[in-house]
Amino acid sequence: MEPSINVLGEALQPCSTQPLTGFFRNGCCDTGPQDRGLHTVCAVMTAEFLALSKYLGNDLSTPRPEFGFAGLKPGDRWCLCASRFLQAHEEGAAPKVNLAATHRRTLDVVPLEVLQQAAL
Repeated sequence: MEPSINVLGEALQPCSTQPLTGFFRNGCCDTGPQDRGLHTVCAVMTAEFLALSKYLGNDLSTPRPEFGFAGLKPGDRWCLCASRFLQAHEEGAAPKVNLAATHRRTLDVVPLEVLQQAAL
């Protein structure tokens, strides 16, 4: 796993344990070689974003008990793929972002200015 540094150059803060998020399901938006989707953006879900994500083929709101996934609702914090966050930004449906809990590798995909526009 890569060093856990956020986009502000500080130690990465946890994103959420309720629901438990992160590629490694450790509550943080950590990443590593196995995380091909770069699940590094700590985002606060909105109804608008959840609807867009479902429309784009990634239904995050429907429970999937077979995977231990209760489904997300507005207000939940979740580690999003950096490319999906950028896509939502371009569509005008980007959720708010917790910069302290967003991994620095996000900057490989999303400009800091875009993240700052969506900051909590």
